[in-house]
Amino acid sequence: MFATFLIGLREGLEAALVVGILVAYLRRIGRADVLPRMWAGIGCAVALALGIGAVLTFGSYALTSQAQEILGGVFSLLAVGMVTWMIFWMQKAGRTMKASLQGGIDRALESGTLWALVAVGFVSVAREGIETTLLLWSMSQTFGQDPTVLIGAAAGLAVAIVVGWMLARGALRLNLGTFFTWTGGFLVVVAAGVLAYAMMDLQEAGVLPGPFSAMAPIDATTGAVLTGWAGFPFGWAFDVSTVIAPTGFWAVLLQAVVGFVPHMSWLQVTAWALYILIVGGLFLRGIRRSRLPSPADAAKAAPQPSSIPSSSPGAA
Repeated sequence: MFATFLIGLREGLEAALVVGILVAYLRRIGRADVLPRMWAGIGCAVALALGIGAVLTFGSYALTSQAQEILGGVFSLLAVGMVTWMIFWMQKAGRTMKASLQGGIDRALESGTLWALVAVGFVSVAREGIETTLLLWSMSQTFGQDPTVLIGAAAGLAVAIVVGWMLARGALRLNLGTFFTWTGGFLVVVAAGVLAYAMMDLQEAGVLPGPFSAMAPIDATTGAVLTGWAGFPFGWAFDVSTVIAPTGFWAVLLQAVVGFVPHMSWLQVTAWALYILIVGGLFLRGIRRSRLPSPADAAKAAPQPSSIPSSSPGAA
């Protein structure tokens, strides 16, 4: 619940801020009469996200187990891609998001068509909705469709709506930059775990080589797939099931937060580690860059030369 709560809170707050900016701007320019069109687009975006979730959940029941694993792996990879893109998009465009949204409304109003405003509301919210749906669906598959996954997400979305409303009303102050920085770092780790889950799904389906394929290294005596360095690269990286029970509290907590399971293949571990090193490194570099003053800010902070000429040594 904790992991999906934070996901629902972050993604829901992003959507709430977008909606708040759109609605506040329309009211400020005296065009509250077109708000129903905006809400229609937002409603379509929510319906699309729910529809995708329903199709993924109920449509997979009609597939074979191998097809379900392939579907789960492919859509988990898609979720990782969308989350990664969103993390860096928010890091780069967060400061100009308000101006971009307002510019979109201005262009829609100039066109004077109903569908232009519907499209602004739809596109602005659909991105967060689809990303959240794919990520939560992947996590629900990881945990065997445990209902607490959806309960945590629903609680996070509910809190996000309340927080967004309080921010819009001025009843709450929140450092959004700090909030999105911390939750962005958390999403990097969550996405790495979803990527590791996708690798396992595709290995079980036979799409990728691993412990379930003919390429797995086998112990000549026991016939079991080798574990540890002897099992590299297509065997098991480790198996600590005797130390950490797969269904115990610590296993579930680690799986939800960092994507760790007591029995992981080398491909899973490699994909997880590379994602953390590459994406996490780029994310941290983006944070450092954002804290550096821009050239314009540096120019403003630099001392200005005096306009009064200094006296020469021989002047009276």
